[in-house]
Amino acid sequence: MNNKTLDCSDLDQYLGKPMAPARMKEPLHNNDFRRWVQAMHYPNLLHYDHDFAAEGRYGRLVAPQSFAVATDDGHGAGPACAGCIPDSHLIFAGDEWWFYGPRIFGGDEITNEKVPFDYVVKETSFAGPTCFQRGDNNYYNQDGDYIAKQRSTSIRYRRDAAVEMGSLDATDDPEWSEQALKELEDKKYDYIKMMHELGHGKRYWDDIEVDNELPVRIIGPHSIASFTTEWRAYLFTIWGGTHRPGMDMAAMGFTEEFAGHENDPVMERDNPEWTDGAYFGPSRGHLFPEWARRIGMPRGYGYGASMGAWILDYLAGWAGEWGQVVHCNSAYRGPAFTGDATFMTANVIDKLVDDEGRNVVQVDCKMKNQLGTTMATAKAEIELPTK
Repeated sequence: MNNKTLDCSDLDQYLGKPMAPARMKEPLHNNDFRRWVQAMHYPNLLHYDHDFAAEGRYGRLVAPQSFAVATDDGHGAGPACAGCIPDSHLIFAGDEWWFYGPRIFGGDEITNEKVPFDYVVKETSFAGPTCFQRGDNNYYNQDGDYIAKQRSTSIRYRRDAAVEMGSLDATDDPEWSEQALKELEDKKYDYIKMMHELGHGKRYWDDIEVDNELPVRIIGPHSIASFTTEWRAYLFTIWGGTHRPGMDMAAMGFTEEFAGHENDPVMERDNPEWTDGAYFGPSRGHLFPEWARRIGMPRGYGYGASMGAWILDYLAGWAGEWGQVVHCNSAYRGPAFTGDATFMTANVIDKLVDDEGRNVVQVDCKMKNQLGTTMATAKAEIELPTK
């Protein structure tokens, strides 16, 4: 039995106090949106095809709703990891999103106001005593329009406890036959065809019934290459892409070999390679299996913020350009590992007019891998147009 303790006493002083906001250095460009949807495996023409978008609702390219997190300086995790927990590491546990209507376009400049919210310590089979910490990210454009709130949840745990208690048996990627990969690609295309068939049309609230199922969305098999592509789509991973908050990873409790200089503005001007979380610091476990095992993971694994984006894109792609996700609460139970594929399903569990007079459907979403292991669950409300 694990008898290691987790000292969270430093966290209390940060709760409810605004942190330095995340600020972009330059206005957004359409290519930022294109890079994002390509990395998130979301081929919705509205976000990358100039001609298609010009004929649609907005008359130009628009960012997907999931893009807001790409404008932060750290996956939305900053306010969910404020304070020091000695000898700890961090992974994502979930995201809750509220969207308020304004969309993100090329030329916009986004600011994220960050406020630590709360935390609780629970006993887990993964790492013994584990801190579930939450923080709010409030995204605004240059006109002060409130775009979205993201309440991010991080899991902070003793790294040595996770290695001691974790299962590191499945260190090899599963093998897929050529036939299995072809079948997977065919099934992926079904969801893409659904978006093409809807085009600029409207998915009407009137036509939706409780127990309707959304088409399956598939991503994968995942690889170090696909995770790297995702990482590079977050603007803060690009040298000089955002104003750096100057976070001291060692002061947050990351062990020496993982602390590094990620998001260090001084080091970025001296030796930017040392600030790149793909190679050094707390994020390197995603892309290097050896470092993944040092934090209790059997092999390379994906990003929690990307899982949240996959879910938002899944639901928004079904809703079409005249609908929108207004609320989504996602819980991450396990990451996407290299070699695995991700299958997303959802069904309508309610249909109502909410307190704001919006016609919404509520959906229950599940994310599993090819073995049927649950990776994430979510409940969401999607506003749809009426006839």
